[in-house]
Amino acid sequence: MGAKLLCLFLASALLAYYIYTPIPEDLEEPWKVMFITAAFRAMGHLAEVADRLGLMHYMETLMLITVAEYVAPTSDENVTVMDTEFSDVAVRLYLPRKASDGLRRAVVYFHGGGWSLGHAGMKPYDHLARWTSNRLNAVVVSVNYRLAPKYHFPVQFEDVYSVTKFFLQSSILSQYGVDPDRVCVAGDSAGGNLAAAVAQQLLKDPDVKTKLKVQALLYPALQTLDLNLPSYRENENKPILPRLLMVKFWSEYFTSDSSLREAMASNRHVPVESSHLFQFVNWSNLLPEELKKDYVYTSPTYGSSELAEKYPGFLDPRAAPLLASDAQLRGLPLTYVLTCEHDVLRDDGVMYAGRLQAAGVPVTHDHAKDAFHGVMMFVLGPANLAVGYRLLNRYVEWLNENL
Repeated sequence: MGAKLLCLFLASALLAYYIYTPIPEDLEEPWKVMFITAAFRAMGHLAEVADRLGLMHYMETLMLITVAEYVAPTSDENVTVMDTEFSDVAVRLYLPRKASDGLRRAVVYFHGGGWSLGHAGMKPYDHLARWTSNRLNAVVVSVNYRLAPKYHFPVQFEDVYSVTKFFLQSSILSQYGVDPDRVCVAGDSAGGNLAAAVAQQLLKDPDVKTKLKVQALLYPALQTLDLNLPSYRENENKPILPRLLMVKFWSEYFTSDSSLREAMASNRHVPVESSHLFQFVNWSNLLPEELKKDYVYTSPTYGSSELAEKYPGFLDPRAAPLLASDAQLRGLPLTYVLTCEHDVLRDDGVMYAGRLQAAGVPVTHDHAKDAFHGVMMFVLGPANLAVGYRLLNRYVEWLNENL
């Protein structure tokens, strides 16, 4: 009996360790957030063990979440859903069944997942695209770009760019009954990164005649230079996306070489030759006072030139859109940016919104003080977070008003 009680006590203590996490007071439904965080932390520990034992790459283990959440393309009374390819890249296409008085709107959407995880067919992304298509009576193209660790930058960017460029052809827009003046690119997290990069690249592409009307960036990752921003420090161990996991995602986007991840973790990966780029991410100038949180800005500590020579992608604006110059930001379309208070990527979005406004781009910036990274993906099943639904509705309402 004593041994059984001891085992029960140890099991209970272990369960309590995984479930209980200090949750910010302003987060609603704290127990739901605790369970979500516990599940992700357990999966991260499993991935770490599998990686160390050489059984499976860290990201491949996390990819099991994507596999578990996959749903086949299923049409309903409102939307026809199909898997197809645009420009040899897999996409999931959502076509509204409601009659339209004229040409329809369209959204090209890029899912999140740190360029290593995710799928357009995951339940949350399928729900988001289906909801968007039905509410806006719009065509939605949800892109399944190739992922790390098998593929590294610029493959992910090239996939989403080629799909967008293909879709923007007048013949393709006409085929799907889309108004060329009402097209949007959108994405969350890593997908927000890709959407911002695509919007920038389209401005420079003389072959593309159709212009985007809007871009929508949901808690986007936008810069690789300073991984020690106030939001990175303040939210180092907050729900879903702790700092070291974001560092893993960033480094894996460019290489599986652990030397880049280690340099990024210590924030010593940028060579002195690239020091001029820090002006674009200098949070002491770009963040409002309330988000500086009494942190003190210090000059960068520079790293080896060798890493930048081997993996130049982390200094490329196509991977880090905040590194674009002010002149390159001018002409970008009407922009929606969502940031969350309890998110390591918070300051990326805040700085980008500010820089876009300074460059004359009209911006709507919604800052959710009661939300954490990825919150819009937890609106189904047991999670069913109220704040996730609120932000999802706000995003779709903004599109409905502006697209």
